[in-house]
Amino acid sequence: MKINRGERLSPIEQDPQVRRGNFYEVNKGFTPEMAIEEAERCLNCKDPKCVKGCPVNVNIPTFVRQIADGEFAEAAKTIKATNNLPAICGRVCPQEEQCEKQCVRAKAGGAVAIGALERFAADYALQKGEPQEPPKPRNGMRVAVVGSGPAGLTCAADCAKEGFEVTIFEAFHKAGGVLVYGIPEFRLPKSLVQAEIDKLKELGVTIVLDTVIGRTFTLEELCREYDAVFLGTGAGLPMFLNIKGENLSGVYTANEYLTRVNLMQAYLKDAATPVITGEKVVVVGGGNVAMDAARTALRMGAGKVTVVYRRSMEELPARKEEVENAIEEGIEMMLLTNPVEILGDKKVEGIKCNKMQLGQPDERGRATPIPVEGSEFVINCDQVIIAIGTSPNPLLAKSAKNLKTSPKGTIIINENGETSIENVYAGGDAVIGAATVILAMGAGKKAAASIVKKLRGKHGS
Repeated sequence: MKINRGERLSPIEQDPQVRRGNFYEVNKGFTPEMAIEEAERCLNCKDPKCVKGCPVNVNIPTFVRQIADGEFAEAAKTIKATNNLPAICGRVCPQEEQCEKQCVRAKAGGAVAIGALERFAADYALQKGEPQEPPKPRNGMRVAVVGSGPAGLTCAADCAKEGFEVTIFEAFHKAGGVLVYGIPEFRLPKSLVQAEIDKLKELGVTIVLDTVIGRTFTLEELCREYDAVFLGTGAGLPMFLNIKGENLSGVYTANEYLTRVNLMQAYLKDAATPVITGEKVVVVGGGNVAMDAARTALRMGAGKVTVVYRRSMEELPARKEEVENAIEEGIEMMLLTNPVEILGDKKVEGIKCNKMQLGQPDERGRATPIPVEGSEFVINCDQVIIAIGTSPNPLLAKSAKNLKTSPKGTIIINENGETSIENVYAGGDAVIGAATVILAMGAGKKAAASIVKKLRGKHGS
């Protein structure tokens, strides 16, 4: 492997003026030649800090070196040893705040494009149909996984590989959790999610759809039927602004809007659950979900889309790539702006806002936004999408005896990922609140390791 001292390469992308009118994937990734060239930028550090920045501890230097040497299938195997969903993580994980942030090349030509290289290797393996390692023989023990998002899929895969009989219970009519209902097609093609789920089925995992734990079955019933249970139920309950006008026609939460478009294909003319997109759309929020909602509204036919966020660009929590893509596509960023009322009689006619200024840092270290006196103004719009966060649905906790939760509704676990109920584990957004795909995967992996260790010790296998 030679060292390339050049600048970081950027993946191929659709032209902004073309992609704003379609749902095809924006980022087209690297060609083999580009992947090799980018991988050759790695310095192969003796103390690879990039690995420490990865929540699932992927052996980054090894797979990057394998790509540089043209060993693409081997690179995919290296990644899959610790990451069950590499094609997904390569697309949606915030590498710039994790592995790439630790890369020593960041100060000289830009950090190695670890995420894009991971995606390249994973896509190569999927396209070539590279076989996965078969699971260990069945050991007679059963594990139930509630929720088929990234935490649940990861826990299920790791348990199945170790010989456990695994069943996933999913509330929706399609598996994938936030990967299918929350992330738009232009960022994460659903065919990739399905391919990863198909790999899971090859390991012997059973997926039961249209099943709500807490209604269809109780948690207690699952505990009687299975040796261990993992709760990966996510954080799908939307938060609201709590201002006047939120009940007007034309107001959506981003959760509902994206679910209808992504999962229920509301972008099709004959969709069973259509959404009406306004001519002038305002999206409130500054995270990835807000950017996804804004970019989706544009593709759904909105003439103008404005993102309203109460802090500045420096505090904007969305990924830099998402923000840049949104601006390239013509979405307006109205920063230091906070809504105080949604205007209208029966339907949205506008949104009244205050201009804001930044004060002292809050408990999380973020500058506190303070209203500027006398700065109220109105943005004319006919649709508002609220994207200010989500929390865990309280249904499961309310229906489960002895399951301890925090005041925010998140499930409380110990250092092994086990809840207050013996042999019931939890992880991901249900535990820490809405976060990233890779953090949820890390939690699912940790819980699976605890389940395997405890059940094997109990049964002496």
